[in-house]
Amino acid sequence: MRSIGTVSWGIRVPIIKKGDDLENIVVDAVISASESNNILLNNRDIVGVTESLLARAQGNYVTLDTVGKDINNKFGDEVGIIFPILSRNRFALILKGVSRGVKKLYVQLNYPNDEVGNPIASINKIYEKGINPYSDEFTEEEFKNIFNSDERKNPFTGVDILEYYKNLSDNIEIFFSNKPTSMLRYTKNILVSDIHTRFRTKEILKEAGAEIIYSLDEILSESINGSGYNKDYGLLGSNYSTDEALKLFPRDGQIFVNNIQNKLMERTGKKLEVLIFGDGAFKDPAAGIWELADPVVSPAFTEGLVGTPSEIKLKFLADSSGLSETEIMEKIRLKNKTEKESLGTTPRKITDLVGSLCDLTSGSGDKGTPVVLVQGYFDNYANI
Repeated sequence: MRSIGTVSWGIRVPIIKKGDDLENIVVDAVISASESNNILLNNRDIVGVTESLLARAQGNYVTLDTVGKDINNKFGDEVGIIFPILSRNRFALILKGVSRGVKKLYVQLNYPNDEVGNPIASINKIYEKGINPYSDEFTEEEFKNIFNSDERKNPFTGVDILEYYKNLSDNIEIFFSNKPTSMLRYTKNILVSDIHTRFRTKEILKEAGAEIIYSLDEILSESINGSGYNKDYGLLGSNYSTDEALKLFPRDGQIFVNNIQNKLMERTGKKLEVLIFGDGAFKDPAAGIWELADPVVSPAFTEGLVGTPSEIKLKFLADSSGLSETEIMEKIRLKNKTEKESLGTTPRKITDLVGSLCDLTSGSGDKGTPVVLVQGYFDNYANI
């Protein structure tokens, strides 16, 4: 029996720029790292590449003026943004770009936190002040009168995102409500900006009488005068690049991962799986913030990563089955599941699990390891 199970290795690559041959850079880096560190590559090892690396190599960027142009093409001179996340890195530039395309911009914010957990008011203060977040709505001034600047500041960044958003443009009017239909009192032209709940939000607004409805995945879903774009996700998954540009989610990811798999097979004789990963799907226990601000953990992956893990609950067998270790190993080999034996093995997608592992391994700062090699993920206790 092998004494080591799943291992993830962060692999360093050069600083990637537009036009770089990323496929060969990744393949070279994986092989070089394995050889220099005596890592034996195996079938079903996994190579993860962060989405920002591919987007940068593709030059998949868009200026704020281009965002404004697409907004104006779709909405005209007035639009209401509903349920954006509270993030300088993720949404502030989108808001700034949208404001350039219209004369009047309404912004409806969730409270006490956004969709992924970024707070704008303490839940404890909400209860102390007798506020019902399911029904109570507030103008910007009313909200400021209830929650002072210190109470609105993010406990980790110290930023009052209300003031931050408000100061991005002089045509923004902000109000607070957790009901999608509240925006209809201001405008019927609505840009749905939530991420994981956008389809339901759009349906609610459509049924309630909204006239023009788009979501962020439909903005910059096509190139405008040679700009970057993403036909599947538009501005979803975009990120701060410069004060005047956004980096979009990468395009043609399936071609990219398949090509890397084929090149690794040609050079190593092993069939490795490959995925592109963005934000991991996990929640910070201290901040209460759900990391997944991207629309998906993995926008592209090879066929061997489809599905959910097939696992037997080992601790259940050890605690209550009365089986010997040899019998347990044989049961794992046969994968003869029962409902109780699988109890607690939460059915998550393999790509969500592996992509989250890759995100944690690579880090989002200056580690310089945007490529990750995962080994032993498909092993189990019965493998020798």
